[in-house]
Amino acid sequence: MYDAGLPFNCVNYKTFDKFIEAVGQYGPGMKPPSYHEVRVTHLKKEVKKIDQIIEEHKVEWNKFGCSIMMDKWTARNGKMIINVLVNSPRGSVFLESHDASNSSTDGSKMYSLFRKTIDKIGKENVVQIVTDNASENVSAGRMMEAMYPHIYWTPCAAHCINLMFGDIFKENPYASVFTKAVRVYSYISQRPLLLNLMRKFTNERNLVRPAKTRFATAFLTLHSFYLQKKKLRKLVLSNEWKDNRYAKEVAGKETAKVLISPSFWNDVVRALKVGGPLIKVLRMVDGERKPPMGYLYEAMDRAKETIAASFEGDVRKYEKVFEIIDIRWENQLHRPLHAAGHLLNPGLFYKNTRDETLASEVWIGYHACLEKLVPNSATIDQIGEEFGRYSQAEGLFGLQAAIRARDIRSPVEWWKQFGHQTPNLQKFAIKVLSLTCSASGCERNWSVFEHIHSKKRNRLELSRLNDLVYIKYNRTLRRRYEARDTIDPILLDNIDEANEWLTGAPQNHEDEQVYEGDDLDWGTVSMAVGVEENIYGLRGSSSSYKGKGVASSSRSLIDENSEDEEDDSQYNANIHEVVEFENLEEE
Repeated sequence: MYDAGLPFNCVNYKTFDKFIEAVGQYGPGMKPPSYHEVRVTHLKKEVKKIDQIIEEHKVEWNKFGCSIMMDKWTARNGKMIINVLVNSPRGSVFLESHDASNSSTDGSKMYSLFRKTIDKIGKENVVQIVTDNASENVSAGRMMEAMYPHIYWTPCAAHCINLMFGDIFKENPYASVFTKAVRVYSYISQRPLLLNLMRKFTNERNLVRPAKTRFATAFLTLHSFYLQKKKLRKLVLSNEWKDNRYAKEVAGKETAKVLISPSFWNDVVRALKVGGPLIKVLRMVDGERKPPMGYLYEAMDRAKETIAASFEGDVRKYEKVFEIIDIRWENQLHRPLHAAGHLLNPGLFYKNTRDETLASEVWIGYHACLEKLVPNSATIDQIGEEFGRYSQAEGLFGLQAAIRARDIRSPVEWWKQFGHQTPNLQKFAIKVLSLTCSASGCERNWSVFEHIHSKKRNRLELSRLNDLVYIKYNRTLRRRYEARDTIDPILLDNIDEANEWLTGAPQNHEDEQVYEGDDLDWGTVSMAVGVEENIYGLRGSSSSYKGKGVASSSRSLIDENSEDEEDDSQYNANIHEVVEFENLEEE
């Protein structure tokens, strides 16, 4: 283990236990496999075992349909690789990879890949293809929908929400406050004496956490700043800071001014109030444990309601943010599948029906989805009749157990238990509600490639690399599936409560007391140290953020203590990547 540099967590795998047991049972004199056997013979045997797992998934594909997920990854040798995964009620499986070095930005070639994958799985089994919003994917999606009228191209919900964050943090005050935070931490982190001093005051806590989702880095950065607000202020007012030679530099003085400035912390709170609910939605659609298709509509509505409530209905403070959210929603996330999922989620449908809050766009989306996914008109008519029983809660739907289960069972599980008297609607509901909203599984696959395609092995031919990832990632996915929670529903209350932790935040940090029970406030302190001067040249800038200065400083925003996790979390995408907000454009 030590000679080969194997990660310590390999001993936690069940296969390691089996390996040790097998060696022990054999006894002395066991001959290890040769290099060729490990590289070829045994590798092929393991591939066949994974093929058997894929066959198990195909049963679900035939019964309820599946989603194809695709995303790009750049290998160490510069090759552009497209990962292909398939998601169904059985979970996700890694299907294959393609070398797209010469075609990654070509819509026609992406369309050819779409067709090849659909034909391999069976066009009758595919419900949707999920990718990011790159222009070649949009173009390929249009061509695919023209060729296969019953299949949707769906933009990745996680990517869309990430882009919302990108758009929001191009606008002031969010752009300027994030830039200040970046520069403060960059100045401190690049000077070991100041960095160690900061860690002393923050109890070894670093300010900027690497983000699992790139564009949300700004929120996570400001969140970590706010959690350490009191300690950071104590830091720059301490004698240890004042006696440090770096603190006497111009940039050091400006750093102290930022951390003392009430307006900086006012803007931090404002950004957190906007970002908190969106982060909750992002984590919901980015998860693999529970299908979020039946919740996205409601989640976005609740996120906006929570943002508005956080500003006590002062539209001026969130009007621009809502414009950004609405544009992304209308252009990318407002999909018939999401509408159908909302209508077929019993926990939301019956409440909306009772409160008469079901919008016409939801009904329009539901019927559009029905017409597209169910080509047989007789079956559509039967589903229409069965929907009447569902809407009136007749038969099994009206049982007290079914009524209680609306809010305590996942929508898929609810339909499996209580939908037997409406078999056509039941099958349609499970098909829609089991769908994924994001291509996050592909992004997490990048790290599997990175783990296997190391510098020492970067000459692996694509077929062997594909086999190694095929084995490794599908085993990981199987473990995740076995640990999943399919019974409990997704709880949306955490979106409503996303900003409750900010309830005690001052309306204006100028009035906040420096010491409890003392009349001295931070407004007085800020005036005394000249904080109202132009900090980093950011005050008075235009409302549209151009992003200058963020790129160079943001590269250092990696937690120095962060090491590669030696468990499944190491395969989460982009955990060491920090966004450059001026480059947040759709390709």
